[in-house]
Amino acid sequence: MIKAKKVLFSFIAAASLSACGTMYGTAEDEVTQYKEPRFQDMPPIELKVNRVDVSSEFTPTFTRPHVEHLLPVSVEKSATLWAHDRLKAADFSTSRIAEVTIKDASVTEELEAGSQIFEQDKVKYSTRLVVSVKVTDPQTLAQASTEVEAWRTLTIPAATDIAGKEQYWNSMVEKLMNDFNERMTSNIHQYLSPFVLNQELVPTYY
Repeated sequence: MIKAKKVLFSFIAAASLSACGTMYGTAEDEVTQYKEPRFQDMPPIELKVNRVDVSSEFTPTFTRPHVEHLLPVSVEKSATLWAHDRLKAADFSTSRIAEVTIKDASVTEELEAGSQIFEQDKVKYSTRLVVSVKVTDPQTLAQASTEVEAWRTLTIPAATDIAGKEQYWNSMVEKLMNDFNERMTSNIHQYLSPFVLNQELVPTYY
């Protein structure tokens, strides 16, 4: 089955790091708000392309075991923001295009019953991110691509309240994106090196 790509136009995280209280709020009433991890403090990877297009083939089902819609931060949006933070078009004289495609950004949950009478039930969360980066020259039809699959798992007590779950989920996504960033950066410099302007230096040993 061929799935149509949906272009992602929203690149600004809507959440704020500050806590929001109610009208009669106390410390207990404050709700922590999270936002997707960013990589703006890292130097962008400059590509010898005219533009960088970001799209997604991932479609959430909103039905269990898929629970990505319950997380306070979106894996799909995190991947989109990563592309805009880390990839930069640096050659406007060329017709080459870089395409970033988010193929999977799912989160699933699985109940793990306690094996002993007094052992609490647990819930295992698994998140998976698959992203490809492809550079294409429409004039010569030359192209090069790389793909990274990153995943993280998290197991917590089933009785964990929603505030605790959101803390765990947020940490899981942060670690997932850090893993993904490290692996995709390495892959781009290795497999798309002819199209990288600021290519990393490779040490030479004598």
